[in-house]
Amino acid sequence: MKLNSTHKANNLLFLENSGQMGKLIREMDWDNTNLGPISNWPVSLRTTLAIILHSSYPMFLFWGDELICFYNDAYRPSLGKEGKHPAIGKRGKEVWPEIWDFIGPLINDVVTTAKPVSYSDQLVPFYRNGRMEDVYWTFCYSAAFDDNGNVNGVVVTCTETTETVITKRELQESERRLRTMIAQAPVSIAIFQGKDHVTELANSLALQMWGRREDEVLGQPILEAMPELKSQGIKELLDDVYNTGKTFSTSEFPVQIMRKGNLNMAYLNFSFEPLLDTSGNIEGIMALGIEVTDQVISRKGIEESEKKFRLLADSLPQFVWTADPEGNLNYFNQSVFEFSGLSQDQLINKGWLQMVHPDDRKNNFRTWEDSIATGKDFSLEHRFRRHDGTYRWQLSHAKPQRNDDGIIQMWVGSSTDIQEQKIFLDELEKQVKERTAELLELNESLKKSEQRYHLMVEEVQDYAILYLNPEGIVENWNTGAEKIKGYKADEIIGKNFSNFYTKEDRKSGLPKRLLGLAAKKGKALQEGWRVRKDGTLFWASVVITAVHNEKNEVIGYSKVTHDLTVKKESDDALKEKQAELEQKNIELQKMNKELQSFAYISSHDLQEPLRKIQTFASRIIEKDHDTLSENGKYLFKRMQLSAERMQSLIDDLLAYSRTHNLEGDFERINLNLIIEQVKQDLSEELLQKNAIIETDKTCMVNIIPFQFKQLFYNLISNSLKFAKPEEPVHITIKNEYVLGKLLEGEYFQEDTKYCHITFSDNGIGFEQKYSEKIFELFQRLYGKTEYPGTGIGLAIIKRIVENHYGVITAQGELGKGATFNIYLPVDD
Repeated sequence: MKLNSTHKANNLLFLENSGQMGKLIREMDWDNTNLGPISNWPVSLRTTLAIILHSSYPMFLFWGDELICFYNDAYRPSLGKEGKHPAIGKRGKEVWPEIWDFIGPLINDVVTTAKPVSYSDQLVPFYRNGRMEDVYWTFCYSAAFDDNGNVNGVVVTCTETTETVITKRELQESERRLRTMIAQAPVSIAIFQGKDHVTELANSLALQMWGRREDEVLGQPILEAMPELKSQGIKELLDDVYNTGKTFSTSEFPVQIMRKGNLNMAYLNFSFEPLLDTSGNIEGIMALGIEVTDQVISRKGIEESEKKFRLLADSLPQFVWTADPEGNLNYFNQSVFEFSGLSQDQLINKGWLQMVHPDDRKNNFRTWEDSIATGKDFSLEHRFRRHDGTYRWQLSHAKPQRNDDGIIQMWVGSSTDIQEQKIFLDELEKQVKERTAELLELNESLKKSEQRYHLMVEEVQDYAILYLNPEGIVENWNTGAEKIKGYKADEIIGKNFSNFYTKEDRKSGLPKRLLGLAAKKGKALQEGWRVRKDGTLFWASVVITAVHNEKNEVIGYSKVTHDLTVKKESDDALKEKQAELEQKNIELQKMNKELQSFAYISSHDLQEPLRKIQTFASRIIEKDHDTLSENGKYLFKRMQLSAERMQSLIDDLLAYSRTHNLEGDFERINLNLIIEQVKQDLSEELLQKNAIIETDKTCMVNIIPFQFKQLFYNLISNSLKFAKPEEPVHITIKNEYVLGKLLEGEYFQEDTKYCHITFSDNGIGFEQKYSEKIFELFQRLYGKTEYPGTGIGLAIIKRIVENHYGVITAQGELGKGATFNIYLPVDD
């Protein structure tokens, strides 16, 4: 191929306003090149370059026998950094050696035939940005003619499509993963298109649940593929979702399905959800479901078993009763009704404490509450009133029934008459006291000393106390550790404490995680199986505490282990005298395990007897005021005050129990409306305290309004209650939106937006170390005489926040007020 030159007008007008590449061409020394000075360039070259340099579309030119390279500003970014730029004036083969095997033949074809060549999304990897890169192009090679009309070069019009190609591949891969996820989902998934509900997709679980093969349903209206569904209401449900766009969901829906030629009854949990096209119109329905036939049949079997057990329990002479996990009694056998003369309605509505002797009720309530709080077995001797008005001693036992995860599901209890045994024991105790009174008095001091000594030794021996270095190596060993774990000191010191853990725990990294938790939090608590020297297992309660030096660096860990495997019965004397009774209790406990009944006795059932106490006390004061002594009046006043405190406690307990359920509908509402309602309710109290409440523009949140009214009522009431006497109350309520990823704490989701409510006052405050304790039930930091209350208000607040999937924290300083931070997730 030979370069033909035609010398025309000697000017550089074609390079004016031609960008950086035009400037580069103008500044280059062309005199020593085959092209020669720009003034000698042929008109065809200058014209072609004028078109290229003034185009906003990426263009490249190979010119002459040596295929000299030219390109415009739009093409320049495609060459990247640390690559081929500047390539203007260089030979084509010199600039593109790595791809010349591909583009060289293309250029030759165009020059030879004058026919254009084009490609779409073609991979043409070349060197740029300091490395070889895979680059995709859509381009066209077309002939460039000289002044004589002969092909003298190639014009490349191109655009880089690398991002488009990669995006297409990612979309294809995303669709593949989505279909794979649907196919492997743990629930049945199907998609029906159009008003005829044609099956477009069904995963393996859906086909299994339907009893159909894929080729029997895909592309077919589901009601034609499964005609047995037509008369069972499924068509109406599908039509309603398709026509209204409302999601339908149900549980334990009974439906007959043809499987392997037989019509079988199945129970399904499923939902129909409308699918919308890009215009928002309904184009189909997605069905999600899971079969629960086995669970429904199993539950019905349990209900039948429970019915039989109730018949058995009603035939027993002992009292048999059950309670829910919160301690509310919900079942009594027939013996209870026959003994008390009370009906089931009377026991349920007025409470079981009416059977208990008044002198025993306080201890009864305290012991029962302790068992509910700790999960310990309940055991108590107390007196029950018989239908003739006499009281008889009963021995009551109750055990928690736990599920496989150790969570208490119910309490099963029994009460046995021990009136005769109690009379005998009381008489025996009286005689022993009379005969040993003098000896007890003389030796009381020595006995207390011995008890303290033996208790100390017993506690030390019952706890394995050891010291670990930062890597978990045992450095110290006590007698209790030898007793519990079986190793002597010289056998274990210098070895890692992971030797005490099971193979599974070591494999999962539990020992290392516990040390990490202790280093981070200061303390790690855990219960689990541990291994003795002889290979036997014991259940251990473990506390690992990080030990720090003066620079607050972790220098080791103290580890305390308590063996909880065996529980020794404390009252051997009682067991010996009541062997026969214990045997009956054991048999009764075996039967009690079958009880599965749950019901509800709410806190307000206690209010009726309390109202009677208040009413009768008021009547006595009104009618017999003059006949009562001063001491009698004082005692009645004390009784009324106690009843009022009990009424307040019951009201707070009732309010707290109501917060355990999400009563009411969630509404999207401005919090200022709630705050204004509470300010109206507390207007007199706010006026008395000269209180000022400042609020700013609040968040819009989804809440249960009456619960949040209770929340702000309690917060403002607390500020009024714990105000400084000499200062007006100043309350500030601020709000802001904040992203979860900016918040510290494991309770926050990074991709969730929260409404942060800050409630501050200038009251008496509290010490920061009580910032978590104040949210516990019945917790008070000040005496009742200083600040009245039940210690439930903040527990209610925390429960309400948790009902809304939120988080609440408290900050305080004595004498400087308190601040409560509430974080509520916001649904955009």
